[in-house]
Amino acid sequence: MTAYKPKNILITGAAGFIASHVANRLVRNYPEYKIVVLDKLDYCSNLKNLNPSRSSPNFKFVKGDIGSADLVNYLLITESIDTIMHFAAQTHVDNSFGNSFEFTKNNIYGTHVLLEACKVTGQIRRFIHVSTDEVYGETDEDAVVGNHEASQLLPTNPYSATKAGAEMLVMAYGRSYGLPVITTRGNNVYGPNQFPEKLIPKFILLAMRGHPLPIHGDGSNVRSYLYCEDVAEAFEVVLHRGEVGHVYNIGTTKERRVIDVAKDVCKLFSLEADSVIEFVDNRPFNDQRYFLDDQKLKNIGWSERTTWEEGLKKTMEWYMSNPDWWGDVSGALLPHPRMLMMPGIERHVDGAEETKVTVSQLANTNSQKRMVVPTPRTSSKKPHLKFLIYGKTGWIGGLLGLICEKQGLPYEYGRGRLEERSQLILDIQNVEELLKEYENVCTLRVRMPISSDLSNPRNFITKITRYNKVVNIPNSMTVLDELLPISIEMAKRNCRGIWNFTNPGAVSHNEILEMYKSYIDPSFKWVNFTLEEQAKVIVAPRSNNEMDATKLKHEFPELLSIKDSLIKYVFEPNKKVLSN
Repeated sequence: MTAYKPKNILITGAAGFIASHVANRLVRNYPEYKIVVLDKLDYCSNLKNLNPSRSSPNFKFVKGDIGSADLVNYLLITESIDTIMHFAAQTHVDNSFGNSFEFTKNNIYGTHVLLEACKVTGQIRRFIHVSTDEVYGETDEDAVVGNHEASQLLPTNPYSATKAGAEMLVMAYGRSYGLPVITTRGNNVYGPNQFPEKLIPKFILLAMRGHPLPIHGDGSNVRSYLYCEDVAEAFEVVLHRGEVGHVYNIGTTKERRVIDVAKDVCKLFSLEADSVIEFVDNRPFNDQRYFLDDQKLKNIGWSERTTWEEGLKKTMEWYMSNPDWWGDVSGALLPHPRMLMMPGIERHVDGAEETKVTVSQLANTNSQKRMVVPTPRTSSKKPHLKFLIYGKTGWIGGLLGLICEKQGLPYEYGRGRLEERSQLILDIQNVEELLKEYENVCTLRVRMPISSDLSNPRNFITKITRYNKVVNIPNSMTVLDELLPISIEMAKRNCRGIWNFTNPGAVSHNEILEMYKSYIDPSFKWVNFTLEEQAKVIVAPRSNNEMDATKLKHEFPELLSIKDSLIKYVFEPNKKVLSN
């Protein structure tokens, strides 16, 4: 079989454990490949994992979520991606028992977004989907031969169920749309950089701190462990030699009981196992054994290189040298850290945790049956806001900037034009705070804007007072002096969706001009078009347009009706100015 040669590879979840080792290996070994990594820097990701690659000319990091279809499509097109290696996923089983909806969102929906983007762009030559051995379900204790790639999928926990669901989507897109997909299913992986919610780094860090090593149940559960560099090499082989439409198990036949892993860690630290090991409540369902047949991958040139003893020693030495790599991980070191993974918990680009969950919070969640409803982050401080405004030289854009200045809010004007999509992305990346909310859009529908600045030629009142003839049609309108400050408040409240951004009610041209005459210029006169003339002048029937502002009024009960707002914010202030 001819070896596959990619050009531009997108690796999702590449600030995580396994994918960072794969990305670093490809950047190092193939300088002719461009490696673009996409990661939202969730709690178990760390940009420091990619330190070996960050200075390389063939490496690019993008902070973002695979669930953002707009971002994914943009990256595929602008980076000319021809290969995807899809690692991004929520993977910790304990978390899936307490917060299964997040697993569905990330593992299934996120995969679906990627597949759809591949279908739409039509440029992908390889899509490597990374799954898990847990999709096979529990292996019989007396089985001599492991699960092969055609074995039935029988997942037993929410995590493995979402991974199996994602696999079904991958298979369907391969068959329905001809996407060149390959799927891998791997055993447990260990080594440097792994977030310590997983067994081996958890045991090592606890041993370093002189704490007990908690074991679920009686510790008889059997697992197979592969060292991270061996797994990275396996993905290198699958990338270049894997056959489209096939599944490859990445595994080892060397199995170990969990209690034996704990004892081996104790030996490395010269600890007495009987006094250090602590048995705790088991998971709601803890598969006894996962066992894979890895012969198919061996047939295309891969084999395990690192012995268990060598890999465990390397891992211990790395954590001893980097004890603070993950910051405060006390919550992850609990026996059942299922509440650690919550929506919105992300890491800053420097790797520091943005939100921390305390040990006491985690310890108080013992019920495995209670559905966990995520709670938003709370802080005694006001949320940090920074505004990116387009339309610096325009009327409304200029007014928004003045309001931000008045309220002491940081803001920037966009440098790009709205029709130049690549420049918009650069603007958003330059204002990093906005990147976190890239998907969350609030659309405000302005209608016939009016302000207290009656000298501005763009002001609707200024316009109609200068016309030779005017129509007389009731319309919804936006009094900017009242509503633009509300737009800032909507950003603070994280309002989303589509909003009719007008004052409640409607007002006609004649009613406005009557107010103008009464408050501003008693001698002012105007002439209306006849109905016949008006029919010729008005081409679009939407000129008679009253927008329902009920939604906005419900959010801001103090919002004035259009006529009251005109008097308070436009005519009364100008009347006082003129009288002085």
